[in-house]
Amino acid sequence: MLEKIHGACPHDCPDTCGVITEVKNGQAIKFYGDPEHTITQGWLCAKVRPYLEHVYHPDRLQTPLRRIGSKGAGKFAEISWAEAISEIGQQWRTIIAKHGAESILPYSYSGTLGLVQMGVCNTRFWNRLGTSQLERAICGAAAEYAVQLTIGARHAPRYQDVADSRLVIIWGNNPVSTAPHFMPHLKKAQRNGCRVIVIDPRCTRTARGADWHIAPIPGTDGALAMGMAHVIVAQNQHDEAWLQQNSFGWNQLRARLADYPPEQVATITGLSEQTIIDLANQYAATRPSMIKIADGLQRNRHGGQTIRAICALPALTGQYGQPSGGLMYSTSDYVKWDREAMRHTADCPPLGRSVNMNRLGAALTGEVSDPPIQSLYVFGANPMAASPNAGLIAKGLQRDDLFTVVHDLFLTDTADYADIVLPATSQLEQTDLNKGYGHTWLTYNQQAIEPLGQAKSNWQVLQLLATEMGFDEPWLHQSVDEVLTEILEATSANSSIFVGITLERLKKEHTVHLNLPHEIPFVDLQFPTPSGKVELYSARLAQQGLDPLPGWQDLSEDYAPPTPEPTMPPLSLLTGAAHHFTSTSFANQASLLKRENTPFLEIHPDDAAARQIMDGQTVVVENGRGYCKLKAVVTEAVRPGVVVSPKGRWSKFDPFANGDGGRNVNWTTSDELADMAGQSTFHSNRVWVRVDNE
Repeated sequence: MLEKIHGACPHDCPDTCGVITEVKNGQAIKFYGDPEHTITQGWLCAKVRPYLEHVYHPDRLQTPLRRIGSKGAGKFAEISWAEAISEIGQQWRTIIAKHGAESILPYSYSGTLGLVQMGVCNTRFWNRLGTSQLERAICGAAAEYAVQLTIGARHAPRYQDVADSRLVIIWGNNPVSTAPHFMPHLKKAQRNGCRVIVIDPRCTRTARGADWHIAPIPGTDGALAMGMAHVIVAQNQHDEAWLQQNSFGWNQLRARLADYPPEQVATITGLSEQTIIDLANQYAATRPSMIKIADGLQRNRHGGQTIRAICALPALTGQYGQPSGGLMYSTSDYVKWDREAMRHTADCPPLGRSVNMNRLGAALTGEVSDPPIQSLYVFGANPMAASPNAGLIAKGLQRDDLFTVVHDLFLTDTADYADIVLPATSQLEQTDLNKGYGHTWLTYNQQAIEPLGQAKSNWQVLQLLATEMGFDEPWLHQSVDEVLTEILEATSANSSIFVGITLERLKKEHTVHLNLPHEIPFVDLQFPTPSGKVELYSARLAQQGLDPLPGWQDLSEDYAPPTPEPTMPPLSLLTGAAHHFTSTSFANQASLLKRENTPFLEIHPDDAAARQIMDGQTVVVENGRGYCKLKAVVTEAVRPGVVVSPKGRWSKFDPFANGDGGRNVNWTTSDELADMAGQSTFHSNRVWVRVDNE
């Protein structure tokens, strides 16, 4: 009997596709995009298309494991689930008795983005246990905060709305690789006469199909936006009436713009004055114009203010609320799950202290000390490969007094340091509900197959741990469907957009659209800010001692040279998304590793010649935090002074390893925080590059 099971892609992508798994005799034999899903339209990206290779990978963990070698060696012995849960419980009770529950840190992120398997699993059990809270600020924290401060909520146009845009500026975003289901609509817009401009220091796959590619110096995008605004206002191309009626702080911002004439912005950005003027003129003169951003743009020390400056541009031209115009960032704030139904904080001890995930290495090596972190529980994440300053994380994970548990599908770089490893389920082996952050559809994920080996879902494991720790509250022991019903009912009681959306309907229809009052963001020009307007001046930032107006500062950039310091100047290293991996997910899959090729570093011919680097040579990329080795790709696709190596590689698969366990680019990235919201600063990273002579 062949069954067709409907589900949702859970991986960190705004498209959140609907998928179908064909199952025969308990085996998944075919996996493809749901042709009736409005966003997916029957096709999947290069990452997820071979998903059955991921599910049936020969390296899938089958049983719980206990470490028998040194931390980091990746040597384990099989144990039973009963032994694993008992040992975790014993260790935690001892730690809590001596240091308190805040000495336990759960660490998770976007390995799966389901409502239950990640959202609820991030909260309920840990709140009841009283552990430290994790500040999940590694991806889009500054942009999220800046957008909410400026326009009140992360609301975005539909993908299909771009087809009627006349100008689209894709700014620091590469949707060919990170939001592929947006691209057919962009191509349709181009066929309709839309002009596409890509702003990125690298000529990405998206930039190759643009009408104009602009390559500023990394981290100067905020200055470029302010320079555009200066030109628009100086040439009286702004919408004064719209600003007076619908913005707060316009007069203060107008005065600030005097500091950003094109000649000064050209010096900051490395662009010509004419480029800045032409870009501003094209944007101001074209309606409707849409600016599309994502999170890579703000992973630097200027992140929050960069986004604030870009958010000001649609206000200057009166394009918020216009069909096919405005800002396309995220749809996340359309869905606000009932907080108490998700977390049950009223039934728990006071929430523990917050630890920023970007500072994991520092936290494990003494920055967090009252009490010190004595246990780390990792699920849905691989910080040794994905988080900044990996060398410091490795040092922390090697502590003899740190008890580490990793719940994953594979022995990841992080799992190699664990004391206990637990086998996890894939999306085909669990039930969940997924929402998109690039669209406004909810998709129910029905379990398609039984878990492989002894794998258990995040929710199942936390239920076992709740029992082990003596917690008998019913909300810790519900089935996934019971959790979903509770949250959906509580949310719909207070939100009209959820009225009529029930679990039964989701199971029947598979994908359900939110009951939005209108599809065009802010069409009524009512912004959910304190003033009800676009807040160009933010009193909330002023109260925090931060600049209340958008702008750009020459913040002290990272400068951590290796020893001895090289004579050649450093280069700016960008580590954007790989085309075939989702962060570190799928980066152990043979077919995708082959397509992504040998770990590489793109370098401009001028920078390569100055360092006597030839195309194809192995180079050392280093700074004071660490190093890695990569294959040089000499190309004009990157601007001078910039090198690029996509993120996501596992160190254990490093082809250049010399018996040191391998490394990836995050052995060089900084764990310093950005200007807002505890944001990561991956792209504020200077490195020195030389030929590998070993």
